Amino acid sequence: MDGYYIWTVGCQMNKADSERLESALGQMGFEPRTSPKEADVIVLNSCVVRQSAEDRVVGMMTSLKPLKQRNQDKVLALMGCMVGPKTDELQKRFPYVDVFMQPQQYQPLIDLIGERMDIDTEGCIGPLVARPDVATYIPIIHGCDKFCTFCIIPYRRGREVSRSVAEIVQEAEMLVRRGVKEVTLLGQNVDSYGHDLPEDHDLGDLLAAVNDVSGLERVRFLTSHPNDMSDHIIDSVAELDKVCEHINLPFQAGDDKVLEDMRRGYTNDEYRRLIDKIRSRIPNVSLSTDVIVGFCGETDAQFEETLSLIEDIKFDKVHAAAYSNRPGTIAERMLVDDVPQDEKKLRLKAIEILQERIATEINSQFLGSSFDVLVEGRKRGKWFGRNRNDKLVFINDGGPDANLAGKMVNVSVDKTAPWSLQGTIAS
Repeated sequence: MDGYYIWTVGCQMNKADSERLESALGQMGFEPRTSPKEADVIVLNSCVVRQSAEDRVVGMMTSLKPLKQRNQDKVLALMGCMVGPKTDELQKRFPYVDVFMQPQQYQPLIDLIGERMDIDTEGCIGPLVARPDVATYIPIIHGCDKFCTFCIIPYRRGREVSRSVAEIVQEAEMLVRRGVKEVTLLGQNVDSYGHDLPEDHDLGDLLAAVNDVSGLERVRFLTSHPNDMSDHIIDSVAELDKVCEHINLPFQAGDDKVLEDMRRGYTNDEYRRLIDKIRSRIPNVSLSTDVIVGFCGETDAQFEETLSLIEDIKFDKVHAAAYSNRPGTIAERMLVDDVPQDEKKLRLKAIEILQERIATEINSQFLGSSFDVLVEGRKRGKWFGRNRNDKLVFINDGGPDANLAGKMVNVSVDKTAPWSLQGTIAS
């Protein structure tokens, strides 16, 4: 049996893309391998949203060159956001790579494998057909129409294209039959789902349809955009019993001028009022966000607006990253990346310290409480899962032979930390 190795870096959409490619390779008779040395097909699924991510991809690609040179029969593929519509520069840079694939465009690799191995590849690419995971992703809309000045995604993943409600529901039903208990509906801008469909459907309608899938226990969605977080979506989260009370809503910067330079389309005050609305309609909601520090021209005073927003709103999670210039973006063409790297690191550290204190305070409130946890697997020698608010929970009792994976257990919290909770199964 031939083997494959897929290395993935980046967002949840990349992880979902890799899952679908794994599914296709499985249908072609390939088995997963734990090392590229053991694999006949090697795929790197790339990310270029940050310079650090691109550097990781380049490092991994370079490390594979000797392996490919020793065995030319190995198929080496690069996919994901590092691959644009034109691949001339990539081909010059990595001449030992056999095939380059843009996001969601798996067919070039499938066709190459079919030619080399003389096997039938028809029908290999489609909905996810085999995953052992309890929780998995369903991409519902590809691409992005926002064109924020810092972001390369619209140029690599294209404009927004929604899948039909019927197709998504069918995939959810198939996943349930294969043991999945929780799905996360994915999109670069998930809240804009449905605007390009002939039917008058939005994310709220889709959430209701997936909520009705028999056997499915939980539904999540990400990533949202403040401009498209409608009342219908908020009410759907509040009212649908399987939709989890957790919303990821990136604000990116706290200063209005920086937000304008980013072309985000809202102000600090508008974002705060949206958060107030969400919390008033979903009282037990947890919130996470994304923020960029050191964007072009950001002053110390403007960064203080970001810290104030984090302090006032008190997010459950904050994903912070330093701005890095991305070739081809509007910011790279029209603005100047003038915040020193050392200052960016200091600002990241300030957010890290602040958020650790906030998360510690929030999570400490769960001490002694209990809630249902969907067990996803084992990590650090313990079973783990998440509650509806997306809190990572480790379970003290139940050894490796307890086989808790996939079960919904009620856990009483006896220890809290900023990034996770710990507890025992309630009697």
